[in-house]
Amino acid sequence: MGRLIARRPVLRLTPDGTSRRPDALAVEEPLELRVDGHALAVTMRTPGHDVELAHGFLLTEGVIGSVDDIRDARYCGSRDEDGRNTYNVLDIRLAEGVPPPSTGVERNFYTTSSCGVCGKASLDAVRLRSRYSPIDDPTRVAPAVLGALPDVLRDRQRVFDSTGGLHAAGLFTAAGEPLVVREDVGRHNAVDKVLGWALMQRRVPAGGSVLVVSGRASFELVQKAVMAGVPVLAAVSAPSSLAVELAVECGLTLAGFVRDGRMNVYSRTERLAPAAHAS
Repeated sequence: MGRLIARRPVLRLTPDGTSRRPDALAVEEPLELRVDGHALAVTMRTPGHDVELAHGFLLTEGVIGSVDDIRDARYCGSRDEDGRNTYNVLDIRLAEGVPPPSTGVERNFYTTSSCGVCGKASLDAVRLRSRYSPIDDPTRVAPAVLGALPDVLRDRQRVFDSTGGLHAAGLFTAAGEPLVVREDVGRHNAVDKVLGWALMQRRVPAGGSVLVVSGRASFELVQKAVMAGVPVLAAVSAPSSLAVELAVECGLTLAGFVRDGRMNVYSRTERLAPAAHAS
């Protein structure tokens, strides 16, 4: 499999002078996802947990709803200049009777580590594909527990400790127990890996859980949480206006700026008890 960390020489400048030394970098490589032999998406990701990433991506794009919808996942023969398998092409074969991606999904997806999937046909399309809406989920999370989860997430970022260049996502129980943490150069990929793990562990719909992300909460991350039936999403940084709108529509509790025991809760505040009730 691919490396997670690469080392490159750098010129280091400080107030005390200059020096040359090797620096650790987070590896970023393309992964082409194919469904039944047909190219569906290319994502720039940190190698590792690719099958989880594929499961999570297909779940959150509405292609599958269960681990049983996938027959198998196999790497194809993608070779580098030295003839070695790069493990950068993954073919997902759907189970018998599972329809292939519809024309609303199968378009030239290109995902980057910064913006996630580019080229959405319409926002309405992603709003309406969820099979596992969290709107009726009765989960309650103590504010003190939720406020502590970003620190737990950070403590488990092993590659970040070496490179400083990775996002993280983690799935926790409502009591704060960590279930899985994944790192990636792309925050969307980190979430797909986490939700793919949950799907493969038959934990989807992910009722009673909390998804924590190390960066901001974009529309796409709220969409992914909703598609997996996650009732609570906590982000270390800010949400976007569209992320809040979707969270309100779908009954997701969305918290932003979760750090140092503080947070802003934008929707379904009753899941954080005691808390002021709002929309």
